[in-house]
Amino acid sequence: MSTQLPESHVAVLTAASATDADPIESLARSAEVSPETASQAAFELADEGFVELTEEHTVEYGITDEGHTYIDRGLPERRLYDTAVELAQDDIPLGDVIEHTELSGQEVDIALANFTRKELGEIESGNLHPNSDAPSPDPDQEALAAVAHERPLAELDTETLERLLERNLLEATEQTTRKITLTDAGVTTLMEGVEVADTVDRITPEMLTSGEWRDVEFSEYNVEADAPSITAGKPHVLRHTAERVKDVLVGMGFTEMTGPHADADFWINDCLFMPQDHPARTHWDRFALDVDPMDEIPTDLLERVENAHREGVGSDGDGYHSPWSDDFARAVALRGHTTSLSMRYLSGIEVGRLSPPQRYFSVEKVYRNDTLDSTHLLEFFQIEGWVMAEDLSVRDLMGTFVEFYEQFGITDIQFKPHYNPYTEPSFELFGRHPTTDELIEIGNSGMFREEVLTPLGVECDVMAWGLALERLAMLTTGAEDIRDLHGTLADIQFLRDAEVSY
Repeated sequence: MSTQLPESHVAVLTAASATDADPIESLARSAEVSPETASQAAFELADEGFVELTEEHTVEYGITDEGHTYIDRGLPERRLYDTAVELAQDDIPLGDVIEHTELSGQEVDIALANFTRKELGEIESGNLHPNSDAPSPDPDQEALAAVAHERPLAELDTETLERLLERNLLEATEQTTRKITLTDAGVTTLMEGVEVADTVDRITPEMLTSGEWRDVEFSEYNVEADAPSITAGKPHVLRHTAERVKDVLVGMGFTEMTGPHADADFWINDCLFMPQDHPARTHWDRFALDVDPMDEIPTDLLERVENAHREGVGSDGDGYHSPWSDDFARAVALRGHTTSLSMRYLSGIEVGRLSPPQRYFSVEKVYRNDTLDSTHLLEFFQIEGWVMAEDLSVRDLMGTFVEFYEQFGITDIQFKPHYNPYTEPSFELFGRHPTTDELIEIGNSGMFREEVLTPLGVECDVMAWGLALERLAMLTTGAEDIRDLHGTLADIQFLRDAEVSY
């Protein structure tokens, strides 16, 4: 007695071999069905024991745009070395070598980082000493050329390949190939005879219009069979977290603030009682812009802030007695924190004079000249917030954080006393990472000082904070590196699969 199977199953079973493992894509062409249909049929045939389904995982390497640049021009560190050798001097000023090499700004950093690591020479007291015994040809350059000319990767050093991947000169793509082979049961079934079952596996528009669907027999669905992976668009995990933060804070009675990314130093730092000669206000830490100074700062407010800096506030106050420049106050830079928005709103310049109680927040981008690492970026999102009311205390501030973070399932929040020029008392917040179990800093907070509030015309307490959105996302997703969330090192599959838990 012949076996009855759906048409797609018969086509795949007939095309399969008992001796060779054929890729599903190849069988789909032979069976004249789509790869998706062939894949579904293969899984169902495997469940019935007619075929054996195997998977092969391979990795393909491709050269990035940056890698192609270095194939043509050479790696920055090698060009630096070759130039030093051509100059034929033992002690060569590093600046001269860089100038002759014609390296761009980013290439200089890359060249210097790899020059000593590869033992191409030494850099001492501003002079470069090339190593006459440096390996040649360069293994990294050779590996790039090998991939470019499709030479066997087995000939290449694994450590070199991994280094090129880390340097973003190569990119690896994992491929999964599924193959099927007829089993003894499948061969026996074919020998005994296979017929197409008089069943259908889906309703078509024609069946609906003709009424044929009433008379046909539908095949059973295997709900456990693998379906094709569809990577539809979805909100980025960081955007998802930001929207959730906004929902939580609005639910807690807060109103959102907005404002300029590029602002006067007056709003960014002066209003926060940050002295103009503070190290954090140098060009090493702030991103100053070469634009016209900001003129639309109320003169009386600027004078009150200047007086607070020079003389302090109140009979017992004592200012910094440090240099003050109106030109510096009006100079424009990228904001290093969104507290500049808080200063604008508390001063009344944005929405008029505010009377307590008030609650405001923002979730916007800030810019800092930090060193990139697992918890620092040059630009990131800050969750700014403040509450204006009578008789506020640190207990109120801590309670606000407990309520806020509980909305994200985070209950292990720890506080550490801290110093800020603009808040007193002040403390940092730490949260426990769900994967590493380490405490990571997630924010800074405190009660605004009298020297901040009095010039703004605020006569009651204000508690405020700046929290890191990316670090909150690290706690909710389990990401161990902030660069896993966005940037050139982000794992696309991680972003596709990550969920914001709350």
